[in-house]
Amino acid sequence: MCILAVPAGRGRAVTSDAEKPHREQSALVDHTAAAIRERIMSGEIPIGAQLRQAELAAALGVSRTPIREALRQLQSGGLIEVLPRRGAVVRVPAPWEVREAYEVRAELEGLACARAAGEISSDQLDELRRTVDALRENPPPAAADDRFHSLIHEVAGNERLARTIRDINNAFPRNVAALVLEDNPRLRANNIAQHERIAEALAADDAELARREMREHVIAAGEALARWYERRSATVFRG
Repeated sequence: MCILAVPAGRGRAVTSDAEKPHREQSALVDHTAAAIRERIMSGEIPIGAQLRQAELAAALGVSRTPIREALRQLQSGGLIEVLPRRGAVVRVPAPWEVREAYEVRAELEGLACARAAGEISSDQLDELRRTVDALRENPPPAAADDRFHSLIHEVAGNERLARTIRDINNAFPRNVAALVLEDNPRLRANNIAQHERIAEALAADDAELARREMREHVIAAGEALARWYERRSATVFRG
């Protein structure tokens, strides 16, 4: 009996080729979802705004199919919702959701601060202080606040911790935090003072003080954000 040998790896190659279009489509959907998410997070697409598939497809240079799948992905993540007679819209978070998320974030950010105390270098402290100076601008650039926190996460040296904090942050449009401070000069002054105290606690290598200052800062930021949504949730694209 003659047995026809099949060269090693040929079967796998055929399977791989067959799966290639699916992988490419999946990657396109992920890329499209990321692009839409970035526009929402930056405020380019504001909370409550309608997400029209044709407009998004034209803006991103793709067909409606990846747009439709990307919107489903963002809906499952809670960033958008589908409303009767309006379709997909950027979701307006409920104030209680903000408070719950920031309660968890406060503990995680406090842990990152405690880990960073004693590890942060003088150059890193200088950069931290420069970000605080940038926060004095009006409106304060979101990138400065992001860098303040991400630098501490880097020094803390725990990627899982940093990733979990990022996941919480990505549940809410980032530009809103800047709007909250822009609307309230007293809140801005308090926010800057909180950042300064965190930086000085880290400079003093005081892990518990750094943890406490960061936790209080995040709780205060979450409460201010929740109240902002409370004032607007009844009217933002709701009639």
